Amino acid sequence: MNEFTIVALMIDISIISGLLLAGTILRAKIKWMQALFLPASMIAGFIGLALGPSGLDWLPFSDQFSSYPGLLIAVIFAAIPIGAAKVNLKEIIHRVREMWSFSMLLTLLMWGAGALFGLIVLVPLFSDLPSGFGLILGAGFLGGHGTAAAIGEGFQYYGWDEAMDLAMTSATIGILIAVLGGLVLVKQSTEKGHTRFIKSFKELPTELRSGLVGKRERVAMGEETVSSSSIDPLVLHISIIALVIGISYWVSDILQQAIPAVSIPLFSIAFILALLFQMGSRKVKADDYIDQRVMERIGGTATDYLVAIGIASINITVVVDYAVPLALLFLFGTIWAYILFRFIGPNIFKDFWTEKSLFGWGWSTGTVAMGLALLRIVDPELKSKTTDDYALAYIGVAPFDIAIVTFAPILVSFGFTWVIPLVLLLAGAIIIFVHRSFGLWGRQKLDG
Repeated sequence: MNEFTIVALMIDISIISGLLLAGTILRAKIKWMQALFLPASMIAGFIGLALGPSGLDWLPFSDQFSSYPGLLIAVIFAAIPIGAAKVNLKEIIHRVREMWSFSMLLTLLMWGAGALFGLIVLVPLFSDLPSGFGLILGAGFLGGHGTAAAIGEGFQYYGWDEAMDLAMTSATIGILIAVLGGLVLVKQSTEKGHTRFIKSFKELPTELRSGLVGKRERVAMGEETVSSSSIDPLVLHISIIALVIGISYWVSDILQQAIPAVSIPLFSIAFILALLFQMGSRKVKADDYIDQRVMERIGGTATDYLVAIGIASINITVVVDYAVPLALLFLFGTIWAYILFRFIGPNIFKDFWTEKSLFGWGWSTGTVAMGLALLRIVDPELKSKTTDDYALAYIGVAPFDIAIVTFAPILVSFGFTWVIPLVLLLAGAIIIFVHRSFGLWGRQKLDG
């Protein structure tokens, strides 16, 4: 890559921003895009891929374009803990233990099964495949483009340069499977009477189709916690994120020099420092001036740019080279995700298992946003409290998720590839065993 320049950065950002605007317009106007619930960022990414260097080469993306996801994923993870409301651990355990168990099982079993399938089936069939190839499934399907960027960056440090392109491809295919498969599951669930809040697939809010929210349905993006006569509220929140990211780079360099054989991902350092910042701000009673909604919007902004850039920067040549093992991995992942949909949700949840399982299908194959989109179809007013429960449950899931993404490339590079699926699948089996032992397994009877 050539020397990083601010001019190239501004050109790249202006192009991808234009594509995001085009994606928003296309989603609002074209019916078949509305029917597929494709996010504007994904549409922008496909346009960028078609017109960029891997396609017609009409868009002048710079050589540094593919390096942006590593920074954006750090922004996303740094925004998670900052401004988060203080929670009561006992309340979380009692209220959302079902959702925590459900989320943990999907996390452990998707990562673990993908890694195991790669080792048992794909690596023996294709001798030139890296031993960590199966991890591409969890990185893309379960984690989305954010986790794909993190895993790709981790593997690149240890010499697997194609990992970023493969992980981004996995995340892109995952979203398509989440949408297409999710719509089929929604239709089947409504026909069988499993849904509690809608009777027909056609009962969809207009804003879900077009992506445009009417005046009466709009909500505030956040609160102004400081006076603009001192500093603009948005600048305050961006400054906090920028400070955390800057220190994260500094810490990353120090760790790299101290332990050159091990690479700690930038996003992991950013998350830990953001967590420490949040604890410190709460200690001095300054956390009341940090609005969680604004932080979520900053993280959401980084996510949209990450998805668009991640897809647009995919090297098609790499994908073609790995086409057959990728296709087998995605086929397995789709079948496995459906098995989990039918097996985990009905046995874990006492109430609203269909709604919560559809949400789980969406984020275990695509992203949390896709899970929410499917949930809004079957639960338009969110009466099942699925999102509330997931937000709380994720506090207990996040450390495991981050640990997997952080240490999986390290373990693979040191030859401990088999440890990953064995530990993850064993942990999943333990959760199921505990639920069965306490009579918390087998909640629903399915027909058909």
